[in-house]
Amino acid sequence: MKKTWLCGRFELSFERPLLMGIVNITPDSFSDGNHYLQTDAAIAHAKQLIKDGADILDIGAESTRPGAEPVALDEELRRLLPVIEGLRSLAVPISVDTFKPEVMRAVLDVGADIINDIAGFRDPLSVQAVSQSNCGLCVMHMQGEPRTMQQQPHYEDLYAEVRQFLADRVLALRTAGVNPQRIMLDPGLGFGKTVEHNYTLLRDLDKIQIDSYPWLIGLSRKSMIGHVVNRLPQHRLAGSLAGMLAAVSRGAAVLRVHDVAESADALKVWLAVEKGINNE
Repeated sequence: MKKTWLCGRFELSFERPLLMGIVNITPDSFSDGNHYLQTDAAIAHAKQLIKDGADILDIGAESTRPGAEPVALDEELRRLLPVIEGLRSLAVPISVDTFKPEVMRAVLDVGADIINDIAGFRDPLSVQAVSQSNCGLCVMHMQGEPRTMQQQPHYEDLYAEVRQFLADRVLALRTAGVNPQRIMLDPGLGFGKTVEHNYTLLRDLDKIQIDSYPWLIGLSRKSMIGHVVNRLPQHRLAGSLAGMLAAVSRGAAVLRVHDVAESADALKVWLAVEKGINNE
């Protein structure tokens, strides 16, 4: 694994797993839609996540849950820009969850440090939008698109197809001149995959590993957790923590989570077991 991640104003170390706190500025996200739609509420929530232990903030203004309806470009920017402006003075990287090249350019202009693209920079215009910047890039695998991705997802060879997709996207970015230390990969749990696909990929991350690119894993409160514990999204904390630690034990570098304080505690105990207590 690379020792650091270059992302905008920051160079993050992977000496320990990092927590990416989720800030949804949406009316319809699957677990906290409409909670932080107003700018002041989103900024306050983000600041609390930092206090709770978030190393990175991931801000999204368009829900990507299965069946989600698209959000117009102007509306996405109307939600995003004032929140980024309200947070950019804080000492943590700001990630923006978007797949629109125009949004990528706009948020980078106002201080975003990371672009988290669920489409994996498949759009050549997205590659152009980020190639000349120094932002970090989260490259995610998704089969299909959000509105239809969970309608009978199918793979002939799950490992080979996910790995090849990610390898192709890395090649496209590298060909455009992107420093490899800017790139983070995400297997896309819940995006065009059955529950079995999700757990298979999480269990066997090593089978889709590409060179030494680090993994971002996002499974917090997702349906793959609900399928096992049979609970609504807001009651999936224990299951989410178990999944997070399974990901960490398989080498995940960044964990995208809703419940930052609890995730930080779980990581501290895991690190105490694995590396011992630091009394300094």
